[in-house]
Amino acid sequence: MSEPEFTAANPEPAPIPDMRGRVCFVIGSPRSGSTLLMRILNATSAIYSRPEPHLFPALAHLGFWDRVDSAPYDQIQAQDGTRDFVSDLPGGEADYYDACRAYMDILYGRILATAPGGERYFLDKTPANALVLPFMERVYPDAKFIVLTRHPAAIFASYANSFFDGDFDSAVKFNPIISRYVPAMADFLRTASAPVLHVRYEDLVQDPESTLERISSFLDIPFEPEAVNYSKTAVDGKGLGDPVGVAQHSRPVTASVHKWASEFAADSTKFAIVADQLSTVPEDDIRAFGYDPNTLWAPMQEADPTAWVPAKKKMDRFQRQRRILRWIRRDIHHRWHGNLIAKIRKVCDILLRGH
Repeated sequence: MSEPEFTAANPEPAPIPDMRGRVCFVIGSPRSGSTLLMRILNATSAIYSRPEPHLFPALAHLGFWDRVDSAPYDQIQAQDGTRDFVSDLPGGEADYYDACRAYMDILYGRILATAPGGERYFLDKTPANALVLPFMERVYPDAKFIVLTRHPAAIFASYANSFFDGDFDSAVKFNPIISRYVPAMADFLRTASAPVLHVRYEDLVQDPESTLERISSFLDIPFEPEAVNYSKTAVDGKGLGDPVGVAQHSRPVTASVHKWASEFAADSTKFAIVADQLSTVPEDDIRAFGYDPNTLWAPMQEADPTAWVPAKKKMDRFQRQRRILRWIRRDIHHRWHGNLIAKIRKVCDILLRGH
C-alpha cells in the first residue's frame, strides 16, 4: 500500500514534541498540599502547569497495564486483545510504552507550547497519578518526580472536613484515601528508578524558601524565592484542584500542621476511623512516607481538645454542589429519588440509543 498523499485536506501532521527533560510531576494524595506546591512551582519562570489534567490514570487503564472495572465495551476482551497485539509488535512492551509516551508528549508538549514565557517544564499535579506510579515510570523513566507527603491523620481530617462537612464515616466509605495512597506512594519512594525527590508538607509550610531551593536544585532550575508568594501568579485554565484552601492565602501558612490533633483529641470517633485505616498500613510504609509509627500520635498528647472549633466557611458554589451531591447520594438505592433517577436514566438511554 502506498503512503497517503498529504494535501490541504489531509495535511502532514505536526511532529511529536521531544519532551525528554521537560516533564515533571508532583505526586501527592488528595489534601496533601499538592495544589499549594503546584502553585508555588507554577510561579517560577521555569515551570508551567494546569489544574489536574487526569491524563495518566485513564491511559493506565486501557487494558495493557491494567483495565477498568467497567466500561462501555468488553474491558476483559479489550485487555486480552491488547496484550496479544502488543506481544506481536517488533519491540513488544517497549513499543507499547513508546506509543503511550508519544501520546503524552503531544499533549504535554503542545500545552507547554502555549506557556507565556517559554517555560522549561510542564508540571502535572494530579492526585490519582499516585495510584499508577509504576505505569508512569515505564512511560517516563527520566521524568522528575516530586513526591509530597503529609501526616496521614492531617490528610484525612482535611479531606473529611473539606468535602464531607466533617462526616468522617461518609468520607472513609466514599474513599479510604489513607489506606490507598500511603502504601502506593511508600512503595514508589522505596523502589523508583526514576529521579525522585521526597518533600514533606510540614517542611514546605514551615520553611517554604528552603524547600523550594531543594526542589529547584533537583529540577536544575534557577532558585526564585519570591515564588513562595504564589498568589501573584495565576494558574492558566479551568480544571480540578483544591478550591477551598489555597486561594485563601498568598503564601504557605502553618495553621493546619497539627490542627488535626485537637480535633481528634476532642472526638475519639474521628480518631478511631483514621486509626483503623492506618492499622492496615505496614509500619515500613509509614516510615517510607516520612513519619515514625512510634510517634505518629504524639501531637495529640499536647493538644487542647477545647481548641478545636469547626471552621466557619462561607458557602461557595463548590461547597453547595458538594452538599447537594452528598444528600442525593446518601442511601440513594433505598430512597424515593433513587428509583426516579433510575427511571430517568432508562428513558435517556432509550432516547440516545443509536445516536
